[in-house]
Amino acid sequence: MPVVFTWKVRIYYEDTDAGGIVYYANYLKFFERARTEWLRTMHLQQQDLIESHNAMFVVTRATVDYHAPARLDDEITLRLSIEKLGHVSVEFLQHAHCGDNLVATGRFKVCCVDSAGVRPIAMPAAVAARMRGH
Repeated sequence: MPVVFTWKVRIYYEDTDAGGIVYYANYLKFFERARTEWLRTMHLQQQDLIESHNAMFVVTRATVDYHAPARLDDEITLRLSIEKLGHVSVEFLQHAHCGDNLVATGRFKVCCVDSAGVRPIAMPAAVAARMRGH
């Protein structure tokens, strides 16, 4: 599936480990922020989903492969695409590049749940339609 969203992040001192390399867990934050910003481009905000549909998204699976280091002051380009869009969940493929170098790849399964009981529910039709580009 083609890239549906690109977002950039600058690496700050707080993002690095003692060796000056981006701390591995921070890629989870970067990928999460890219997914959130992607939702914002479709005028879908997490809090609005809770208030309007009593629904929210939760990550149920995350895998990250690390390919090369990124360092202080680097700018990372995050790319997001949908691998699979179901009734209850969406699976994302995300890449982090520093210039031409692939630094990390992430795969995430995100499920729609009832915000009160945190049980799986079908995505609101309007949300799914926006994800499909309609």
